[in-house]
Amino acid sequence: MAMRRVTVPLVAGLVVVVLSLLAEHCWADGGGPSLAERVIWAVNAGGEAHTDMHGINFKKDPLEGKLGKASDYGVRLPILRSSPEDQILYQTERYNEDTFGYEVPIREEGDYILVMKYAEVYFAQSQQKVFDVRLNDHVVVKDLDIFERVGHSTAHDEIVPFSIRRGKLSVQGEVSTFNGKLTVEFVKGYYDNPKVCALYVLKGTLDDVPKLQPHPGLEKREELEEEEDEETEAGEEGGKKSTTTAPKYRVQSGPRTPNPYAADNSSLMFPILVAFGVFIPTLFCLCRL
Repeated sequence: MAMRRVTVPLVAGLVVVVLSLLAEHCWADGGGPSLAERVIWAVNAGGEAHTDMHGINFKKDPLEGKLGKASDYGVRLPILRSSPEDQILYQTERYNEDTFGYEVPIREEGDYILVMKYAEVYFAQSQQKVFDVRLNDHVVVKDLDIFERVGHSTAHDEIVPFSIRRGKLSVQGEVSTFNGKLTVEFVKGYYDNPKVCALYVLKGTLDDVPKLQPHPGLEKREELEEEEDEETEAGEEGGKKSTTTAPKYRVQSGPRTPNPYAADNSSLMFPILVAFGVFIPTLFCLCRL
């Protein structure tokens, strides 16, 4: 009888273990929630509702008629790095003349990713629109200059991982109390107005975030930056610390400007002209004598 009492709990425990292993196996084989199902909140800022190629349902902007201004100026432009069916997410935007933002309710603990979509469709140079992004008072993106990052009419995603556990929000090494609402703010800076084209919150990790299409120019620039970082680290490790910092983006210099005086022989003729100037008046005076 005692043996039977011990065996029942053991069997029950083994069943639970087997079921959990099967669940993990099914999740690994793609049996878990899809990407779209793990997105807990998504908004097409300044635009209408849209379902993207991954099945993410972006809702119509809840700030319409309440805060900031919506713009569809970008609809006249093709957006590089974005699929044709999802370009609308980068062609519309909401901006404001002061700091503005969105509130995202989060009820479950876990690891999350905030994805913010941008494209510069108006300015044609850097230092025209620069702003910060805050997450519950934590500055998670500093001095965002979209044109400087990717150029004109090109998709750019800012991706910020964070976690919520035991009533605490952890992001980029900082921790604060979490009250159930995630506040995403676009902070007014010195250059023009803050904006956003679309954004969503995903429960998952960085590996779950869909990547933008490749951009050859950007890839080359990123490779150059990585090489410069490696050279800097190697120099510091070898005790050869550079006293000057090279610009991050090198500008190729053009041909040397030719010396405008290279073929000018006037400097050789000057002494001869002076000699004639002195000789002629002297000769005139002698002849009068």
